[in-house]
Amino acid sequence: MRLAVIGGTFNPIHYGHLRVAEEVRESLGLDKILFIPTFIPPHKTDEPMTPPKTRLDMARLAVSDNPGFEVSDIEIKRGGKSYTIDTVRALKSGAGEDLKVFLIIGSDSFNDITTWCEYRELFRLSSFVVVERPGYPVKTPGEVLPVELARKFWYDASAGVFMNSDGNTITYLQTTLIDVSSSEIRRKVREGRSVRYLLPGQVMDYIYGQKLYR
Repeated sequence: MRLAVIGGTFNPIHYGHLRVAEEVRESLGLDKILFIPTFIPPHKTDEPMTPPKTRLDMARLAVSDNPGFEVSDIEIKRGGKSYTIDTVRALKSGAGEDLKVFLIIGSDSFNDITTWCEYRELFRLSSFVVVERPGYPVKTPGEVLPVELARKFWYDASAGVFMNSDGNTITYLQTTLIDVSSSEIRRKVREGRSVRYLLPGQVMDYIYGQKLYR
């Protein structure tokens, strides 16, 4: 089982999230993309947060027509700050060694990966798929990681990935850049402006129906 995880507040989920996930799934031949809304994001403590169940509902609406996508409430059920290392451990303990986990992460987050909880263990347990975010240059492991950890990776030219001795990889993938953000969508809704074509229609209708972001 080759499973990719894309986490975030999804406040709200939009086409930028969905298109990246679809291109990763297709390019890497993955079995499933798992969208995981955070309960409390460790790096976004100042962001006004919509209730977890509301964000979960929007994510489920957004992926409902794609059999390759699924939404998990694992972090919402766990509560507290949502650390990716805890989620990866839980997924692997539930599925056994046959599960191969890929973490989809933007270049902005990957460039700051050393601030993540137990980031060294993340590289031991999972592979990374790094996609470019506008305004954040893509950096190699040698530019991001401490020397002792970066030295555990080598470039496999035939596969076009960085690989480590645990059999995990760092893949840099060019995807369609859709420069839209959840904060921009919230602002437009608050100002009474259209958000059509920035996110799925079902999610837009849910936002208006629940009077979110007013």
